[in-house]
Amino acid sequence: MSVESGENRPMSTNSAPATSQRRASNTWWAMEPSAVASELDVDLEVGLGDGAADDRLARFGPNELSHDDGPSLLRRFFSQFTDPLVGLLIAAIVISLAAWTIEDSSSVPVEAIVIALIVVANAVIGLWQEGRATRAVDALRRLTAAHSTVVRDGERRSVSTTELVPGDVVVLAEGDVVGFDGRLVESASLEVNEAALTGESMAISKHTELVPSDAPVADRSNMVLSGTSVVKGRGRAVVVGTGHETEVGRIATLLGDTDVEPTPLQRQVARLGRTLGIAVVVLAVVVIAAIMATSDVDTAEEALDALLVAVSLAVAAVPEGLPAIMTVVLALGVQRMSRRNAIVKRLLSVETLGSASVICTDKTGTLTRNEMTVVRVATATGEATFTGVGYDPDGSVEMGDDADLDDLIELVRAAAIASDATLERDGERWVPNGDPTEVALVVAAAKLPDDDRRSNDTRVDELPFDSDRKLMSVLVADGAVQYTKGAPDVLLDRCVSEARCGATIDLHDDRVAELRGQVERFADAGLRTLGVARRRHDGRPDPFDEGAERELEWLGLVGLSDPPRLEAAEVIDRARSAGIRTVMLTGDHPRTAVAIGASLGLGNTDDPITGTQLDRLDWDDRSEVSATVESTDVFARVAPEHKLRLVRALQHDGHIVAMTGDGVNDAPALRRADIGVSMGDVGTDVAREASDMVLADDDFATIVTAIEEGRNIFADIRKFLRYLLASNAGEVLVMVIGVLAAGPLGLRLGDGLAVPLLATQILWINLLTDSALALALGVDSSVEDVMSEPPRRLTDPIIDRAMWVTIAIVGTVTALAGLVALDLELAGGMLGGDGDLESGRTMVFTTIVLAQVFNAFNSRSDRVSAFVKLFDNRLLWAAVVATVLLQVAVVHLDVLNRAFETTPLSISQWATCWGLAATVLLANELRKLFARRRHDSAG
Repeated sequence: MSVESGENRPMSTNSAPATSQRRASNTWWAMEPSAVASELDVDLEVGLGDGAADDRLARFGPNELSHDDGPSLLRRFFSQFTDPLVGLLIAAIVISLAAWTIEDSSSVPVEAIVIALIVVANAVIGLWQEGRATRAVDALRRLTAAHSTVVRDGERRSVSTTELVPGDVVVLAEGDVVGFDGRLVESASLEVNEAALTGESMAISKHTELVPSDAPVADRSNMVLSGTSVVKGRGRAVVVGTGHETEVGRIATLLGDTDVEPTPLQRQVARLGRTLGIAVVVLAVVVIAAIMATSDVDTAEEALDALLVAVSLAVAAVPEGLPAIMTVVLALGVQRMSRRNAIVKRLLSVETLGSASVICTDKTGTLTRNEMTVVRVATATGEATFTGVGYDPDGSVEMGDDADLDDLIELVRAAAIASDATLERDGERWVPNGDPTEVALVVAAAKLPDDDRRSNDTRVDELPFDSDRKLMSVLVADGAVQYTKGAPDVLLDRCVSEARCGATIDLHDDRVAELRGQVERFADAGLRTLGVARRRHDGRPDPFDEGAERELEWLGLVGLSDPPRLEAAEVIDRARSAGIRTVMLTGDHPRTAVAIGASLGLGNTDDPITGTQLDRLDWDDRSEVSATVESTDVFARVAPEHKLRLVRALQHDGHIVAMTGDGVNDAPALRRADIGVSMGDVGTDVAREASDMVLADDDFATIVTAIEEGRNIFADIRKFLRYLLASNAGEVLVMVIGVLAAGPLGLRLGDGLAVPLLATQILWINLLTDSALALALGVDSSVEDVMSEPPRRLTDPIIDRAMWVTIAIVGTVTALAGLVALDLELAGGMLGGDGDLESGRTMVFTTIVLAQVFNAFNSRSDRVSAFVKLFDNRLLWAAVVATVLLQVAVVHLDVLNRAFETTPLSISQWATCWGLAATVLLANELRKLFARRRHDSAG
């Protein structure tokens, strides 16, 4: 069945496709590549045309598994009412209706209607917060979407993996994640990790030969399957299955939905909310008992009113908006990071980011500019210098004394041929494709003088670079000549001769020592070194494997320069001031690593540790391991397994480790690190999959920026926690103290319960507290320098002793301010007022709301004055204006007067409320003053 012949076939979009019978009828692994191409109507060299690809995408749908879009908007709205605390509000409505029925069912149940409106308003706010967080997370998911290299209209292009269609020709390289089922049509030493699909722990060698039609999935060695990854070599595959037509799609249809686990921070905040809820329910019982003892509760109506006040107080005292606001703050903070080139894939990482104490970073491209340039080469006859910088081939070769041009040409061309990089012209600029080091070799070859004596450079076979061998080899001239490049110290051990003026000279020990000294001199100059060798064969070796990388002929040494990023030294110093140690892990020569490390100002660069030294280490001796990893900040000639061991050792010593990586073999260490950081530009798909954060610009400064942003996000979470808990504490205390001291305050005047606030007034305050003001604090700009403090330990509580003290002080002052406002107004109190109960409650009601406005500015920092950067947070000022205007409406609009049992206040009464509320700001400013003095004296 051809793709082009399926006009009437049901099509797949986001659901399991009816086209799955195509998979059953076509055993692609048992078909020749030409037959597969014919069946899918595609030219394997040219690929699909854009029009054909678009048509197939429209027909078969995006290459993705079905995903649950979640419940409908209506269901999500009603889910807001399933929270136990909202259940208390609904109970309050029932109690209010019962009191209204007993009292006078002919009137309008204003109190019940107001509570119901507040419940609906809370639900709408919760729904909006959920939607904002979901949109933010979806945006991040799009940013981290995988891409594949396809051939379309004869050109290579990078497209989103979701846009792949049957018939697409995909180019595979080491580090790619396979996002489709495909039949291989080309393979060069290709190995694929299929552990995620088949459970096979070893990488599987892939080829293009036919496989029996009845072969099980694990034995289809000419197929690449979705969900696997390329660990070695390269190849091409034609897409035969996408979405639910892949093997992993078939498995996915058997699985149910999996709930997303909350982060530790979310669990901690939720646990705090539950604990507060239990405490306040107990407190509500105490309040009911106090009301019964201090008020004349003689009727069922009054008993219901007392119960309503207690239930309302319980709901108001618990910040049920905490989890939703926190999710919004985390998601929006992560979006801010993405705009600064740090794409965080998991919200959990934000919590850990702010606690990072060690950054283990690669050198090339992260601490340096990743613009490798060949600057010096050495052959047996002498040295030559290349001019020009970067990837522009506009430059020249300056020959040293006695240097032979033929040897130079052979050396540089051999290095370029043994590379997978290309350099293309795009208008006025040159576009590099491939590893920067290999691009530099191609650029250097382009600077060579024209020469007719160049050898045939058509590659017929290759041994891809391997981090264990540290070498790459290719066969040219129909397999008669082999070129090998790699680490000079490794390559010299495999050389038995040296090329000199077209002749082959045996290598002796003194010459080898001299060559090693030459490598060290290049490294001392800060150059990255690369050795190049050759081997002539009588015929094409069969097989062409690692055994061919012996008895080589040394062609010479290449020295490349990758200058440090100008800002890297400053960033490392800034990280150090924030208590973050920077450790450089590189595969470069120790002398090169030391030269770069010293220029960047790394801590201890005098005695670098090499991978060989790490291999000799007794890893079971914790004291020896600890002494080693803490003694230097430069590790050279390290392999990926060394990185994994170093990460474990640092974690064992109590460090929170952020580690960078870009290769396939970096994945275990990236996953092991507390924060795995992959490269977005040169990194492999496997590394990106294993990491928690992707650097879009591969810049070390972005890591430190992300850590700073992570600390700011955590500081914002503490801000709105400080605000919510202090405000709620004030509400609780004003009710408890007011009920217990009802007589002295004059609350026994008139009929009704002896309470300072009514249920509707408490719920109104709670609505204002948990919405705009709290959210504005959750996205506040930094008031203090978070990078001047040491990293936070993950074991530190989110609410520490200092914050509890602040909550207690602000809550107490808020309650006292409200009660003083009440007493100043009420006749019969201690301060000699002459107002009635309704005006007294309006005074305390307004004072509490205004106190929370002042507390919002208090909460921006636990130590810095509220007047520092006072006008930076425009959203906070907008929320303040909205809160004040709403309170004015509640106090002065007749319809709201009836709903909330308030009465209009005079200008002098408003001034009294503002003045008393401002004591919250004054008290906290004094506390901050003492806190700053303690901090300065301790520092």
